[in-house]
Amino acid sequence: MDDDHIRELFASLGSITIRRMFGGKGIYCEGRIFALEVDGEILLKADALSAPDFAAAGSRQWVYTGHTGRKPTAMPYWSIPDEAVDDPDVMALWARRAYEAALRARG
Repeated sequence: MDDDHIRELFASLGSITIRRMFGGKGIYCEGRIFALEVDGEILLKADALSAPDFAAAGSRQWVYTGHTGRKPTAMPYWSIPDEAVDDPDVMALWARRAYEAALRARG
């Protein structure tokens, strides 16, 4: 996914910064990472407070398999709920949840 499309997707949050990382991209708002792009898929940050909402919306939690022989690790990133894919207003709500999780992660 190109950077312009990512910025458009998260325009509701304001200025977005994108940095390459581990073969994907980290997506930041005001210096806080709130989403990733991995293998062409956008994943939104969640935490103990917001993860149940993502699960209830049918999102999948990202499991990093890493190197061969390593144990798969559930990461705090979830797929975008189907309801948000084609609705910018709903996407804005999920983007805000992800950003709020990023803020809580920093204490």
